[in-house]
Order: sequence, then C-alpha cells, then structure tokens
Amino acid sequence: MTASTPTAAKLREAAERFPDEVVTQVHVRHLDLPHGGGRFALLTLDNGYDHKKPTTFGPRSLANLSDALDQVEAEAAAGEIVGVGLTGKPYIFAVGADLKGIGTLREREEALVIARGGHDVFRRLAGLPVPSFAYYNGAAMGGGVEVGLHCTYRTVSSGVTAFGLPEVFIGLVPGWGGCTLLPNLIGADRAVGVIVENALNQNRMLKGPQVYELGIADALFEPADFLAQSLVWTSAVLRGEIEVVRQDPDRGEAWDRAVARGRAIADEKVHGAAPAAYRALDIIGQARNGDLRAGFAAEDDVLADLIVSDEQRSALYAFNLVQRRAKRPAGAPDASLARPVNKVGVVGAGLMASQLALLFARRLKVPVVMTDVSEERLAKGVAWVHEQADMLLLKGRLSQDAASRLKASVTGTLDTAAAFGDADFVIEAVFEEMDVKQKVFAEVEAVAPEHALLATNTSSLSVTRMASQLKHPERVVGFHFFNPVAVLPLVEVARAEQTDDAAVATALAVAKKLRKTAVLVKDAPAFVVNRVLTRFMGEVLRAIDEGTDPAVADRALAPLGLPMSPVELLELVGPAVAHHVAGTLHAAFPERFGVSPGLTRLVESGKTSLFLRGEGEPRLDPAVEALFAPEGERGEGLTEEEVRRRALEAIAEEIGLMLREGVVAEAQDIDLCLITGAGWPFHLGGITPYLDRAGISERVTGSRFLPRGVASVP
Repeated sequence: MTASTPTAAKLREAAERFPDEVVTQVHVRHLDLPHGGGRFALLTLDNGYDHKKPTTFGPRSLANLSDALDQVEAEAAAGEIVGVGLTGKPYIFAVGADLKGIGTLREREEALVIARGGHDVFRRLAGLPVPSFAYYNGAAMGGGVEVGLHCTYRTVSSGVTAFGLPEVFIGLVPGWGGCTLLPNLIGADRAVGVIVENALNQNRMLKGPQVYELGIADALFEPADFLAQSLVWTSAVLRGEIEVVRQDPDRGEAWDRAVARGRAIADEKVHGAAPAAYRALDIIGQARNGDLRAGFAAEDDVLADLIVSDEQRSALYAFNLVQRRAKRPAGAPDASLARPVNKVGVVGAGLMASQLALLFARRLKVPVVMTDVSEERLAKGVAWVHEQADMLLLKGRLSQDAASRLKASVTGTLDTAAAFGDADFVIEAVFEEMDVKQKVFAEVEAVAPEHALLATNTSSLSVTRMASQLKHPERVVGFHFFNPVAVLPLVEVARAEQTDDAAVATALAVAKKLRKTAVLVKDAPAFVVNRVLTRFMGEVLRAIDEGTDPAVADRALAPLGLPMSPVELLELVGPAVAHHVAGTLHAAFPERFGVSPGLTRLVESGKTSLFLRGEGEPRLDPAVEALFAPEGERGEGLTEEEVRRRALEAIAEEIGLMLREGVVAEAQDIDLCLITGAGWPFHLGGITPYLDRAGISERVTGSRFLPRGVASVP
C-alpha cells in the first residue's frame, strides 16, 4: 500500500462535493539533467486548457498529485532519480484551491478534509528522499505558491506578474502551509506583508523579481528559457557547485513587532469586522517556534472554521461578482451592435475631464481631443495629462516611446467642430447643471458625425432629460465614472428612455477596453452608488442635525468595516458635491431624501477640510461641529447602535425600492456597484448579504435580497 492511499481515498470521496472541478493532471516525465547532474523527474501541472483557464487544486487534482508523488517517491527510494521538479503549463504555475467547490461545502468536517488533504499531499514534497524543486514559471497564487513552499528549492521567472497569497482578501487564510512556512522562510515582517498587507490592499500581487528579492525564490531567470536555465541551476545545486544559503529569521522581538504591524493594518482596513486577517496573524505569531506540524494543524482548524463562515461566503460571493458577473453585464444587448471608436472627444478640461482623457488615450490608444471655454483652462488640462504620462515613465510603467505617443495623442482646441467633427465617442465632464449639459450636447450634436455616441459623466442628473432636446436622443448614454478614475473600476452605464441598443453596446465595449467594470443601470436619479450612499449618509447627517454628537454618529458604521467613516466619505466626495446630489434626490424622492441644514451651512461656509490632522488620530474640526450645532448646544442624541440601525434600515429600504423600480437587473448588481465604485469590502459581499445575515432585509422589505446559500453557508 502506498503512503498516499488514505489521503487520496479521502480526497476522491470529498470530490463528490466538487462536481464541476476542472481536474488538474500531473504529468511525470524523466530527463537527464545538464552537465551530468543525473536522472530527474519533472512533474507538470496541467488542466488541459490554455492560460485563460488557470490550473487549480480541487480534491481530484490533489489526489492526482498524490498519485504522481507515489511514483517519484518510489523511484527516489530505489535510487533511480536524484531529484524531483514541479512546474506548470505555459504562463500558469497554479492558482490555488478550486473556489467553486469551496462554496458548496456545508459542514466543518467537509472543510477539514480539504484543509488536511492539501497539507497531506503538499508536505510529501518536503519528505521525499531526494531534494524537490518548484519552478514558478507563471502565475502562482494561494495553493500554487504554497505547494512550492513545501519544496526544498524554488526558482521564479522574471516574467511572472501575478504571485501572491490572496486568501485573506477572500475571507480565508493561506491554509496549506503559507502562514507557517513563509514566515519561517523569509521572516515574519515580510510574510505579514505578503499575507496580510498585500491581500488587504486590493489583493496586490508580486512580480517575479520581487519574489526573488523577498527570498521566496532562490534564483531568478528570464522567461524565454526559464525551464532550461532552472534545470541547469538545479544540476549545479545537486552537484554541489551552487550552495543555497538562507538566513534564519529573527525570532525575537522583531517577530512580535511584525505581528503587531499586521494587526494595525487589519484594524485600519477591516476595523475588526472580518476575521481572516486576524486568524492568519495568530498562526504567524505561533510559527515563531518553527514547529511546522503544530502550524499545519492550526492552519487546518482555522481554514475549516472560515470556510463555513458567512463572512467567507460573502467574500467568495463578492469575488465571483468581480471575476465573473463583471465580465458579462446583466441586460447587455448583442455585442455585435457596438460601433468602432477611433477618436474620442472630451468636453471640459477640469480634473475629471483630464483624468478621462488620460484613460481613453492610454487604454484605447486613439486620438483624444479636449475642449473648454478658455485657452487657459484647456492648456492646464492638456498639461496635466502630459505630466501624468511623464510620471508613468518615471515609475517605469511606460517606455519612452509609449509616453511620447501618449502625450502626442492628447490635444486641445477651442474649436468644437475641429475637435468633434470626426469623433466616434464624445463624453462631457462639465458642471453638474442640467442647462449647461443640454447646451453642451446641442453644440456637440451640431458638429459630430451621426454615428457618434454622446456620453455624459453625470453623477445624478437625468440622462433622458439631458437628451430630450436633441434630434437623435437615441445615441445618448450615461457613462458615470468614479473618482479617482485610475483607481475605482466602476462605470455606471445608464440607458435613457430613448437610448438604442447600438449606443449601449458601444458604451459597454468601450468600458471593457478601458478595463473598467460596467454595470448597466436604468436612468434613475443618482443611479446606484450615489443613491445608496446618499441615503445612508442622509441618515447619519439627520442624526447629527437632531442633536447626536458628530463623533458618535461618525463611529456608528465602524462595525461594518467600511473603507472610511461617513464624515471621511463626506470630505472625500466634497460637501458641495454631496449637497448637490442630496438636492437632486430630494427633488425626486422628498419623502426619503432630505437636505441636511448642517450640510447646507457647511457648503455655504466654503470649508472642504473637515478634520484637523496633526499628531495622533485626525479629529473633527470644532468649526465643522459648530456648523451642525450653531447654537453651541446639543441634545441627548442617539447612540451608535441607534444611528447604525437607522442607516442600515434606510439602505435596505432603498435597495428594495431600486430593485422594484428596475434600476438594475438584480441585487447582485447593486453589490457589484458598491464593491467596485465605493470600495465596500468583500467580507460584506457589497451590502445585501450583510443585510440578509443581520435580518434587516426581511424586517424592512419582508424578504431576503439573495436566496440562502448564494452568499451564505447553504
């Protein structure tokens, strides 16, 4: 009986819970290492698809790896091979666990089988009678990184662009060795950076050279002949020509400081509202003693706990929205209706317009022409784009030729006919006033070709009304970006009453080329993100206006782990913009949306900085507090819990109404908008899974927003 038989049998039994697993095969081939290095076994992970379907580890895949290790272990024991290597198919090493299957698990014991199964298989690489080598030839994430950590040595391609441990980002921990092996390899502080800091910073990935510099890989080779060079290096290591020397990490106070730093990062990012980062740090903390067996056992237990937690299912739901639903917008017309876009016009040269010009030029690689009312404003906008191109060059994100082409492609003119006479796509980003936007569209329609799409970046105004005076309103579409444009992925594509399918298809095709997440929305006041945020912000400001201490109201939403507090969000958006959107929604829905008197006074004061920043934590400016309480007196007010309940019930009510109005196709689209347009955290799943889990949806609307099991444990 082979050593792996019990594990392989359990994994194949568990495979019944993963009916749709894309099974990874493990191909074993033998070769003679260069320069007389000896007979070598090379294992290649391959699921039979190209790089568009990355290799993963479900239970059948793990069992296949276990079977391959049976073979090479026997060969090593018999003296037939001098080493074992592990690599992947072109462009892909392996990207970790099969997340589709993880979402089907209901019981902790089922999750524990998967957790232990990964450990049982991977650690056999460390227990082979001969050295083992991981050759990170392409994308490596999660379990793909971890399987290599179990090997004796590692090489990495300089062409690798996606290497990391993203588990904390999706509500898990690196549970197949990552939390234990990585700090023991590169030290606790660097491990905290990879496992917690990078994961909580929008799942930041490492590139090949960084992997080598951190000490995760022992050698770095160019992609063109990566495997050949890795095998030459392997031969040199086995023949004793190269000695790999690793420093033992600092296991003293530096280890404690690293874990403390990780907790500070987690507090800043999730405010204690999601457990994964803290559980990962617990394991890293205990890994200091180097007891791998105890570390693996801790990983098993934590992974099993988290897999069957609602926070993890919400995070997995959010991950799937961003990875899958975002690529196929609900309600999209036939993509073949989209018209080509070979030139773009931008009306305006302010900061938002300049950001749009840069994005269109960089992603579409077409000429972009800006217009404005004065030569001075126009020159300033074009200069800003050129400065950004130079900055991208300095950062190494553009070559000299690419930067020069980018700058040459963005120009400005006061002549509207010259700017838009041959444009295929014209977007306005001028003052948020209906009369101004109607005038702009009339001027553009007079000179633009009949096929040109006319887009508005309005955040709250009616696209239908904006297009109502045009001869061809069917070609007008809302195309609402979020600030900063380079960071937030969302574009709300708003279909007005007369917008035709070709215009919508073109807008969606352009959004895709811009590498943005497009959500198709109905032309309704403030669309999705601003409507939800204004409703919840309105409840917080109403509480302050009624006498609640602003600091109490501002802390009320902290248990949700939002990226910023309500008053911080108000400062970021700008009081004037928030006031304008509130006014628009008040005009549309006066019974639910008010205009805060305190906010009105704040706008009239001209203050835009709401916090005092110096030593210590930022604190609300007393002058801002006084604007909300002009008499200097404040009533008893509400508690944090009461403000939070009001705000969440208001959000639930508004989402229910938006779904009934058909603003979006489903609740999933509201969650996708909040995640990609407002940075709401994965552990909430956007917002509707949290409202369902807390019972707020049913209390306010009479039903859940999502069926049980969609973003929760089945």
